[in-house]
Order: sequence, then structure tokens, then C-alpha cells
Amino acid sequence: MGMPSGTELLIIFGIIVLLFGAKKIPELAKGFGKGIKNFKAEMKDVEAEVASSDDVKKVEKTEEVASTEAPKTTTQA
Repeated sequence: MGMPSGTELLIIFGIIVLLFGAKKIPELAKGFGKGIKNFKAEMKDVEAEVASSDDVKKVEKTEEVASTEAPKTTTQA
């Protein structure tokens, strides 16, 4: 099943116009665009949170390794 052809797209568009009316379509498209924009913004926020939590985990791991590698002291008599 591939992409719909030109005739099929015209039929689909005609059905949409019949269902919603010509005046309502720009409002629907505007709302759809805002929804996509908000979704992308939220995805960037989530990616930033994940990146910052990874940085915190790396710092904690580095501190943990540094604390377990205590310097060895030797006493000479």
C-alpha cells in the first residue's frame, strides 16, 4: 500500500470539506500546527532533562570512583 494518488487525495479533501466546511478547515489546520509546535517544544524539554540527568550521574560516578581510590600511604622505618 503506497501513497494515495492525486485522484484519491482530491476525494479525501472533498470529504473533509463536506464534513467540516470550507471556513472551518483553516482553523483546524492552525490548531494542528500549534499542537505540533507544542509537541516539539516539549520533546526538546524532555531531551534537555535527560541530558542534564546524565551529566549528574556522570559527576556522581566520578566522585564515587575518586573516593574509592584513596591514596596509598606507606610508612618507612
